[in-house]
Amino acid sequence: MSEEKDPQDLNPEDQSNLFGAGDSFEFESEPATSDQADGDAEEAQLVVSETGELLAESSADLEAALDVEPVAQATEEESHFAPGEVIHDIATVNGMYQNWFLDYASYVILERAVPAIEDGLKPVQRRILHAMKEMDDGRLNKVANIIGQTMQYHPHGDASIGDAIVNLGQKDLLIDHQGNWGNINTGDSAAAARYIEARLSKFALDVVFNPDITEWQMSYDGRKREPVTLPVKFPLLLAQGVEGIAVGLSTKIMPHNFRELCKASIDVLRNRPFELYPDFPTGGLCDVSNYNGGLRGSKIRVRATIEKVDKTMLVIRDIPYGTTTTSLMESIVKASEANKIKIKKVVDNTAKVVEIQVHLPTGVSPDLTMDALYAFTDCEISISPNTCVIIEDKPHFVGVEDMLRLSTQKTVRLLERELEIQQDELREKWHSASLEKIFIENRIYRKIEECETWEDILATIDTGLKKFVRIEGEKTKANDTRIVLRRAITEEDLTRLTEIRIKRISKFDSFKAEEYIQRLETELAEVADHLANITRYAIHYFEGLLKKYGGNRERKTQLRTFDVVTAQKVAIANQKLYVNRQDGFVGYGLKKDEFVCDCSDLDDIIAIRRDGSFMVTKIAEKTFVGKDILHVGVYNKNDDRLVYNMIYQDGASGISFAKRFLVTGITRDKAYDLTKGTKGTKTLYLTANPNSESEIVTIQLSDKAPARVKQFDFDFAELAIKGKGSMGNIVTKQPIKKVTQKSRGDSTLGGRETFFDEVTGRLNTAGHGRYLGAFDTDENILLVHKDGTYELKSPDPAHHFDVPNIVLMRKLEADTVISAVYLEGETKTHYVKRFKIETSTLEKRFAFIPESKGSKLICATCFAEPQVEIKLQRDKKADKEQENLFLHEFIDVKGWKAMGNKLNYFKIHSVSLLTTEGPEPERREVNKRRGPATIPRQAGAATPAPESEPESTEAVEITVTAEEVAQSQALLRRPKSQLKLF
Repeated sequence: MSEEKDPQDLNPEDQSNLFGAGDSFEFESEPATSDQADGDAEEAQLVVSETGELLAESSADLEAALDVEPVAQATEEESHFAPGEVIHDIATVNGMYQNWFLDYASYVILERAVPAIEDGLKPVQRRILHAMKEMDDGRLNKVANIIGQTMQYHPHGDASIGDAIVNLGQKDLLIDHQGNWGNINTGDSAAAARYIEARLSKFALDVVFNPDITEWQMSYDGRKREPVTLPVKFPLLLAQGVEGIAVGLSTKIMPHNFRELCKASIDVLRNRPFELYPDFPTGGLCDVSNYNGGLRGSKIRVRATIEKVDKTMLVIRDIPYGTTTTSLMESIVKASEANKIKIKKVVDNTAKVVEIQVHLPTGVSPDLTMDALYAFTDCEISISPNTCVIIEDKPHFVGVEDMLRLSTQKTVRLLERELEIQQDELREKWHSASLEKIFIENRIYRKIEECETWEDILATIDTGLKKFVRIEGEKTKANDTRIVLRRAITEEDLTRLTEIRIKRISKFDSFKAEEYIQRLETELAEVADHLANITRYAIHYFEGLLKKYGGNRERKTQLRTFDVVTAQKVAIANQKLYVNRQDGFVGYGLKKDEFVCDCSDLDDIIAIRRDGSFMVTKIAEKTFVGKDILHVGVYNKNDDRLVYNMIYQDGASGISFAKRFLVTGITRDKAYDLTKGTKGTKTLYLTANPNSESEIVTIQLSDKAPARVKQFDFDFAELAIKGKGSMGNIVTKQPIKKVTQKSRGDSTLGGRETFFDEVTGRLNTAGHGRYLGAFDTDENILLVHKDGTYELKSPDPAHHFDVPNIVLMRKLEADTVISAVYLEGETKTHYVKRFKIETSTLEKRFAFIPESKGSKLICATCFAEPQVEIKLQRDKKADKEQENLFLHEFIDVKGWKAMGNKLNYFKIHSVSLLTTEGPEPERREVNKRRGPATIPRQAGAATPAPESEPESTEAVEITVTAEEVAQSQALLRRPKSQLKLF
């Protein structure tokens, strides 16, 4: 321990630090007990640091040590303290957490992560712009210098400032830059700060700064002034977007289009409704169905723009916001390695624009691959906006519409304040110019030659001026021609007049002075008009911004409505399904057993056993579903066209039943019965029909059956399609030896009704969009494109359609005729042609207009009697006239390669189609045929035709009693065996 001193001998300056470095004090934690007699007593030791603080040296509980009264336990080393004196204030961790953490959270929210509603900037962004304004001389500055200037205001490291500058520069709104500033598409970072340069853009100089209306505060060290908020006269926060994570709080505001923000602000000022949707610098497609103004709980879906070049290559043109080409390619490769998509290779050709080529192997559908890219890769992502801003030093959650209204109202106040300042400045200029003109024209300066004191000079000038001016509100005299001043003459005004040089007085031009005053009065009247009509002035302000800075700021992101891409629908067949029927196992690991079909690892499997029970389970390497498997396949719960035809024999009664059923509404891994579930039941015949096809089967009865006819045909088309739990219709009560298929029938449900949704550009069977018709197996869709080509496609819901480039879309019928008007590029001549589709190749475009440069399709229709309106000139001097032409009368149907007939007019100004495609096709009502199976008849038996009777012209009334109806119904319900047919 250091040398001990008497406290009374210490100077007052030394009494603040009574301990030297290394001094220590020991306290017994508690009185020794009998159990501790043999052991060392636990001690708590306090050590004095070099700064004079008491530090804990042992691991004993400091708080327990301090609870002991220092007077009672004081040793000789502790004699420096008076009784009851507190050595050190100790705060508990709980108290520290409550106070300090709250302070820290508030600091992060207000000073780092969340932007202010007034200017839409975070503090670091605001300080960067302020520092750049101080450095602004019209030339570019090194970013390293800007960082150094900003550090005078921002109490954090240079790295965070540099990143914030690059982030502002990449948004291409407030900062003009030079050098390598990185790439938001590829994710490449910017060059070092010493290699890149920046300056404020003209937009920032016009919109962001005005020191006269800026509220100032001292910087963190008290040396500099910095703005509390910048007077931004534009919804900058919505234009740039922002993302920040604070303590227990986050914000994510989407960027919006510059032009749309200006127009929406004008709509706010005009009290008109408006809508705002995100617009991302990376482009792409966006579904804003659940945007909800960007409030908490909202969600948007963003997709890459994928183009189909041909059957073996897809090209990604735009990427989703928040992703990069590198991360997108990694997600595609990862999905390919996981066998979720089939691709040959991925090539990144991104330079100025994004171009990622996805090469496909032969036989892989590009449309299905496109859906798989959206389902399994970053080609589609979901973003959850959260518009949180600082309003009056508190975070608030505000929708983008309300945020724009607040911004527009703030802009109006700032414009009004600028006009008021401008008005005051113009009034001062007018006041000074008027006094100067009177002072010089009336030679008042000569009267001060005889004055001896400064006060006399000022009094003489003031007296001379009052002869020619009066203050506003002062009483007028008769024939008063004095100039009315807006304020009183001050000593500063008089002093300014005395400072006018003789040279200026000698060259004074009264005419120019009067012009200058009149110009000031005109400007004052204009400013007063703006103040009186501030809303009109604000509208003109936003229109000026739109005209001056909105030239190259069109929307980049296309707004679309997306279908939900289900992973099971687009998953590729990356596994093979096998079955061991005898042992009852299914899975993709049974490679030595029977192969069933290709499938994906996301599919469900349905297995039907011979006893009439079935189960649906998730595909796995090896799964037990029950012995004696009769049928196994991939199960799709949304497939309402897959119909099972079944004949089974009930184990209890021996009666054979036939049924047609759909498998819907199941629980995975649960066993179901398709029969009565009695012991001994067995399935005699079972088929799965993808398009609800019916069948005719031949039933052969057992040799021991007592029936006379032991073989007959049964038509499943006579049965109604019911649920899986239906019992079915009786086929026979005789034992059946064998059932074989005789022929396959047509679809019982008819063609698949197909609709086209122009919003999503997809086909569907759910009734969304325009009805195209009912498509059977071999029927196709006819497409006519704007480039003068036609194409045939199957009605597959997986197809993607480029809606803006489609002229005509309809079901292809045998008698379909296309009527078209086109312009031939070389001769600039209009032609009309009509032709039928003579090709049958699917998904290949055929050009029916010349491929010469400048050729374009004017209109096309499949209407039977199309009519067009032609605006034309018959010769050079003739006036424009209008003529209606029926195309089917103008030209006959010819081949699709024919040129067609020429429209012989001097000049054709426009051609427009007057007829539409007509009403939608009528939807067919499918009547499910019900009734017993076909009754077999003996060969040679014929029912004699009844003798013809003369037709009666009188109405014959037939009365049917209820008893007769009941008898007929009972007869129909009787099985065939009871009708003595077997």
